Amino acid sequence: MRSTQVVASFTLALFAALSLNLRPATAQASRVAEIAGYSSADRTDRLIAGAKKEGSLTLYTSHTVADMGLLKSAFEAKYGVKINVWRSNSEDIIQRTTTEYRGGRFEVDAFETDQSGLEALHREKILQRVNSPVIADLVPQASAPGDWLGTRLQIITAAVNTQAIPKVDWPKTYEDLLDPKFKGKLAVEAGDSDWFATIVTAMGEEKGLKLFRDIVAKNGVSIRKGHTLLATLVSAGEVPFAITTYLFKLEQMQKSGAPIAPVILNPAVARVNGVGLAASAPHPHAAILFMDWLLSDGQAILAANEFFATNVKYAHTPPGLKLEFVNAAEQVDQGPKWQKLFDETFGKKGR
Repeated sequence: MRSTQVVASFTLALFAALSLNLRPATAQASRVAEIAGYSSADRTDRLIAGAKKEGSLTLYTSHTVADMGLLKSAFEAKYGVKINVWRSNSEDIIQRTTTEYRGGRFEVDAFETDQSGLEALHREKILQRVNSPVIADLVPQASAPGDWLGTRLQIITAAVNTQAIPKVDWPKTYEDLLDPKFKGKLAVEAGDSDWFATIVTAMGEEKGLKLFRDIVAKNGVSIRKGHTLLATLVSAGEVPFAITTYLFKLEQMQKSGAPIAPVILNPAVARVNGVGLAASAPHPHAAILFMDWLLSDGQAILAANEFFATNVKYAHTPPGLKLEFVNAAEQVDQGPKWQKLFDETFGKKGR
């Protein structure tokens, strides 16, 4: 998840436009490609043996500290291989990695972040495709990207304070948000221009833009920075109804007894968060072993903590949920357009 709001679409489009082709033609890159292509029956044994010799891996991630901590502890306990974690938002991960690769510094082994960040790294040829047997167990949206693989679905849906708005008044469609009873009660997360693009495109651009502009004109929509913050404000009653929050966070908060509930306004939107191998990873055995584990055993940990796993053995979505997936390539290519439309519709100021 993003901890700060940067103009993500602009940053990603900039990196995409540079076409730097930063994949290094080094002996290490060739070695990483060879290891990533392992397909023999002893593949896992070879990865474990190599990982134990390497002793550690370095991971750049935008996962929360607490949730990544659970995964880190479980992996280290199973294999005795340490994960060195550097955490930031996806934009910072791109900037740090491209700076390092331009300077010939190859310190990172793997990335765990959102699809837009991984798409940007893919375009800069910083990622190495991994021939993992786990790919066959993933939902199509997680296995399609190629150079990176989806680990979890980030489902964006609405949330309501159950004490502030009675269930009989909960909206069933986006059009219901035009009702005057929602005046002064609505909010949206400041960085969700990709959600906006996906929803408006699904509705038909002209129709979708008019609907949200009418909602803002009639009832107002405040802008808040941070999905976790917005969910917390809903739970506290400061924001009675949030149009965009992360579904996993709502389920976590519900378990703790918070007066909050998801409201399914179809179509809901899903981003794919994923994992990728650095092309010149200094610890390739450990990094690939971690990727395989995260896409198999690690999925059980994600699912137990209300995340939406991509491995079909652990995947689940609420009944009645119809998903539209954010297209990673279009997110990068058309990001500036949709950020502009989002700002024009909802405003730029957040708090």
